[in-house]
Amino acid sequence: MCRLISCADDWVVMVSGTRQHAEALRAEAAAVLAPMGLRLSEAKTQVVHIDEGFDLLGWHIQRPRKRGTDRNTVHTYSKNALASIVDQVRAIAGRSKHRHLSDLPRQLNGVLRGWCAYFRHGVSAAAFGCLEEYSWHRVTRWLRRRHIRIPWASLFGRCLPGKRLAENGISLFQPQKVLVIRHRYRGRNTPTPWTPIPAADG
Repeated sequence: MCRLISCADDWVVMVSGTRQHAEALRAEAAAVLAPMGLRLSEAKTQVVHIDEGFDLLGWHIQRPRKRGTDRNTVHTYSKNALASIVDQVRAIAGRSKHRHLSDLPRQLNGVLRGWCAYFRHGVSAAAFGCLEEYSWHRVTRWLRRRHIRIPWASLFGRCLPGKRLAENGISLFQPQKVLVIRHRYRGRNTPTPWTPIPAADG
């Protein structure tokens, strides 16, 4: 038994069986694609057990053991994608060309909001917390570098009331306040474009 999950040209085949079954399906998929002039990417195509986990569209999907129990649950993690957004925050906050303090959160907010909206449906609460803390420290570092002659206590009180960056009505987006809503498995209730094939009698 197998199930195909696709998104544009990225897809995963989940197999209920052995590794040999998965390898056979891999060869079958390659044979289907060949007449269309397509082929599987050797670098991206792999056969793994879900307990080991795999990466798809920025997510790391894995079935770990639920702590304190003998049950396994499938989790979708965003921690592998955290490094990418951290690099973007570092690049934006590292620029010296921001003319006004409000320019910095304005540019950061769009990046942070979009990233959190994409990853809010997985196990992302810890990642959101790390991202918020990192963003805050990068912004305060930019402030201290920009206003090197102003004592930190004065700068903190003026630009970070309540430990939040706020300038001209623009506040730094807070990832940790994003509500995480996990997607639940809906089995065959999820609509697909394929007509199910009725089981053969007997």
